[in-house]
Amino acid sequence: MAELLLELLSEEIPARMQARAADDFKRLVCDGLKAAGLSFTEAKAFATPRRLALVVDGVPAARADVSEEKRGPRVGAPDQAVQGFLKGAGLASLDQAEKRDTGKGEFWFAVINKKGGPTADALPGIVDAAMKALPWPKSMKWGSGTMQWVRPLQGIVALFDGKVLSGEVSPGGEMLPIKFGDTTRGHRFLSKGAFAVTGFSDYVAKLKAAHVVLDPAERKKIILDGAQKLCADASVTLKPDDGLLDEVAGLVEWPVPLMGTIDAQYMSLPAEVLIVTVKTHLRYFVTTKADGALANKFVVVANNLARDGGAVIVDGNERVLRPRLSDAKFFWDQDRKQTLESRLPALQGIVFHAKLGTQAERVEHITELAVEIAKLVPGADVAQVAQAARLCKADLVSGVVGEFPEVQGIMGRYYALEEKLPEAVANAIGDHYAPVGPNDRCPSAPVSIAVALADKLQTLISFWSINEKPTGSRDPFALRRAALGVIRIIVENKLRLPLSTFFKAPDLMAFFAERLKVQMREKGVRHDVVDAVLAAGSEDDLVRLLAKVEAVQGFVGSEAGKNLLTAYGRAANIVRAEEKKDKGLAARIAAAPDAALLEQDEEKAVATALSTAEQAVTPALAREDFAGAMAAFAGLRGPLDAFFDKVTVNVTEKPDLRLNRLKLLNQIRATMDRVADFSKIEG
Repeated sequence: MAELLLELLSEEIPARMQARAADDFKRLVCDGLKAAGLSFTEAKAFATPRRLALVVDGVPAARADVSEEKRGPRVGAPDQAVQGFLKGAGLASLDQAEKRDTGKGEFWFAVINKKGGPTADALPGIVDAAMKALPWPKSMKWGSGTMQWVRPLQGIVALFDGKVLSGEVSPGGEMLPIKFGDTTRGHRFLSKGAFAVTGFSDYVAKLKAAHVVLDPAERKKIILDGAQKLCADASVTLKPDDGLLDEVAGLVEWPVPLMGTIDAQYMSLPAEVLIVTVKTHLRYFVTTKADGALANKFVVVANNLARDGGAVIVDGNERVLRPRLSDAKFFWDQDRKQTLESRLPALQGIVFHAKLGTQAERVEHITELAVEIAKLVPGADVAQVAQAARLCKADLVSGVVGEFPEVQGIMGRYYALEEKLPEAVANAIGDHYAPVGPNDRCPSAPVSIAVALADKLQTLISFWSINEKPTGSRDPFALRRAALGVIRIIVENKLRLPLSTFFKAPDLMAFFAERLKVQMREKGVRHDVVDAVLAAGSEDDLVRLLAKVEAVQGFVGSEAGKNLLTAYGRAANIVRAEEKKDKGLAARIAAAPDAALLEQDEEKAVATALSTAEQAVTPALAREDFAGAMAAFAGLRGPLDAFFDKVTVNVTEKPDLRLNRLKLLNQIRATMDRVADFSKIEG
């Protein structure tokens, strides 16, 4: 068994693309090995800003001879089918095929013998195919070449069993091909010249000697450990940020954490403005003080070793940060000279959507909707809701948001607090975009709930009105996210909100139902249970709907529930089959069965059990005790079993009796379907 080592050296690969590219490269190469009949024990992929690397262990040095059979068409099949079979099998004529009797007729078979040989002969083609198939989100051409790659490709290491594979990749045009080799380069600034490698362990060791840490996990650990030590020495705490850690690890090959200082004059800026400047724009790590407030220290990760311990690097980063914060402070100071109310006319100049008008018009709709919602939100002050809704978009025309769009809404809260507006109004302005993602905090204050719901529902209603709906994977206006936000706000706050009263389009409620199904599936709820509850009726109270789902899931998972569903299925199937034969039957069996026509003890027992169940189910549903309603159904199983053992439903010689028994079975279906359409339950 031998080792395959590959490295693709290039100009800097964007950090966001590295992990996916490494995984894709590994997948494509491994798929190529399997297709060639080559086994392996383990494959590991790595990425740095300048290289993708892959090591595959346990690859056989030679491929064994392989014989495979391919069955073709039936003997006597049309010539087109025969010719297709011959072409696919690589045969010239049927003389090279075998005729076999399979017990189901005679068929043509091709026996294809593939000669083995040195594995090294097959590998260049596998590597070349993998490189060409690598799906970069964005790629480029360089020089006079025609080859597309994420950034200009500079070198390829391709070693198998310590020997260089024979192969090359041509960029096209007048550019020279890049031959497979055994040499690579280290850190762009901290190493000089190329060096040869003999295998993976040698490759990793020599890279490290050339100031390149190959493994992203190791780079992240170096960054985190170094940053935490710097913070401990400065008596501050590193603010956790896994996303930023992943990104920064993709920007450096030799990470060196350093600590800088934010000028005191800028610490009065809102914390979110400081964070977006330090973290989002400059990729620095934020620190906090013991009380959780932002500290005036930041951690920057250099990709270099400095003779002065990093003093010049830190000074340079502080000088880069200073003008950005200076701009932010200027805008912050200027913005506070205007009230949010005075900014509203400027919203007339911002087009929300060509078919939906301006932000000013949108604010009017949000305000109207928020007032209606507020009437259904316990504790919501309608006047405060109206004020917050009217002002929620005013910060879009502020200087800070113009410079830092990421803090829209957040800045509106700060401006409102500066104006001494009610705290509930200010918080609602700050919360009205939330929740943005699945891990985002959900508004919980009554005024915030009303405004956040109004913002999202108005977005959905507006785009539905112009027939701009999500299709497949296309959702340019983030309408799925808006619907999920509405669901989270309602469910997490246990808000009793009849959604359908706020929009007229039936398919918009269906859209919410689909989003809810996705969310429930992710939480482990059976999809058929959700379908069953949704199919039972036009339920638009999400809290009540989820309570039903929980009760039905518990019921169908119990032994009693499984047994009753079997009986329900028999009853429903009989009724359904008869309804197909007689189109008018459904209307005739909708009424309750006639007690005088109940002949056998078994059907009388079912009628009695149904009456008992209904007496328990009706009040249970009224008080939304769906688990209690499910429990009331359990008593039906015994009488139903006896009914199906002893009673003949389709007594054709007695049409009145037959109709009455079908009414009885339909009543079983109708009673249980008051909670959910149990015909949707699988199994």
